[in-house]
Amino acid sequence: MEIKIQSVKFDADQKLIDFVEKKFSKLERFHDGITSVEVVLSLLNDNLNKNVKLIVGVPGNTAVVERKGKTFEDAVNEAADIMKEKLTRIKEKQAE
Repeated sequence: MEIKIQSVKFDADQKLIDFVEKKFSKLERFHDGITSVEVVLSLLNDNLNKNVKLIVGVPGNTAVVERKGKTFEDAVNEAADIMKEKLTRIKEKQAE
């Protein structure tokens, strides 16, 4: 599974990229048919200025989660937790 990471309005350091890849590589446990994973990291102009948009492609479906946080790590953790639930629901629907 390839994870594409894009950073908007800043250059992501290797530590952040490694963290994102490690966190989102675990999504395969929740749906074995994942075809693509795209992560967009961006900076916003408000208090919770770190934004993470996660787009996961599975056959016949695309799941999108967007989360804001004070740090990218917080937003990534939240997005990963919500995506795990979404992928589980998608897999259950496809099994019916």
